[in-house]
Amino acid sequence: MSTNQANPTTENALLASQSPQTVSGYIQGYLTRMRSGDIGSLPIILGLVVIAIIFQSLNENYLTPRNFVNLIVQMAGITTIAIGVVYVLLLGEIDLSIGYVSAVSAVLMTLLLREPDGWPWYASMGAALIAAAIIGIVQGLIITKFQLPSFIVTLAGLLVWNGVVLILIGGGGTIIIQDKVVIGIANYFLPQIWGWIVVGVAVALFAASQITRNQSRRKRGISTRPFPVVIAQIVGLAVVSAIVVYVCNQDRGVPLVGVILVILLTGFTYLATRTPFGRYVYAVGGNAEAARRAGINVDRIKILVFMISSVMAGFGGIVLASRLRSVDTAAGGGNLLLNSIAAAVIGGTSL
Repeated sequence: MSTNQANPTTENALLASQSPQTVSGYIQGYLTRMRSGDIGSLPIILGLVVIAIIFQSLNENYLTPRNFVNLIVQMAGITTIAIGVVYVLLLGEIDLSIGYVSAVSAVLMTLLLREPDGWPWYASMGAALIAAAIIGIVQGLIITKFQLPSFIVTLAGLLVWNGVVLILIGGGGTIIIQDKVVIGIANYFLPQIWGWIVVGVAVALFAASQITRNQSRRKRGISTRPFPVVIAQIVGLAVVSAIVVYVCNQDRGVPLVGVILVILLTGFTYLATRTPFGRYVYAVGGNAEAARRAGINVDRIKILVFMISSVMAGFGGIVLASRLRSVDTAAGGGNLLLNSIAAAVIGGTSL
């Protein structure tokens, strides 16, 4: 008897995995995952609904266009910082310095902008982000080369960068930002027509990416989502986006910082899920030794991740400074660190 004869059961399983999934099968699979505990973002959605109901019952102005726009602007800085925190948590590490790294970047940018010999906004912002990147690289090098816990290193960084903020500001107390472009990051609102154009382009790009991905997976013989499910997701995004733009246009319009935030979230999600670097991050976070034996440069991945964390913290600090139109000695303090880490964890990243 030939040993090359294929097993019928194996062949059937292979054909099933390569065939397009039906809508009923997709729904059944989703329900199975829910019963096994994989409920995805459902708790977050339900939590937001409950919060909205409770706060609206306490204050009738909560679910108003003005407050909705304010919430987008207010959460932008913390969400930006949390994007970088997600990568650190995926490694199984922690970065406690993000609060004051954000402050260092904001203060440095503001000082470079000061008249009469101030730098242009792009040079000041670029220098601030480069400084944040250097901070992240230095902390990553200390963690990897000296084999020290990230908790200890970044806790020391928290104290060091707090001191740097105090030194940079000196006796000034508060430094006002006067550059219109920097102020506009968190205080500019798109005209109504531009809000609709932006959401139209975003939905079109999402639709193209989802359809292209489905077709690519089908050509390679990989199980794909049913086409009606893909269309439903596109329509769902279009409806939600249209509602957001409509509500924002009832007030001042779509905040520019909200558009920036969506771009950052999309870009870093793509980096984590669709690139070799993202796969390496997951591999190192899952088992660093196994990743090292597989040929992944674990130290380099960790250094890059801490650099990303610091850069995002730096940009988050710039967003926060833009919203307040100033920086002071309290920048980076308070609940900023706790809220940023909580945002990443509540969003679904394992602590």
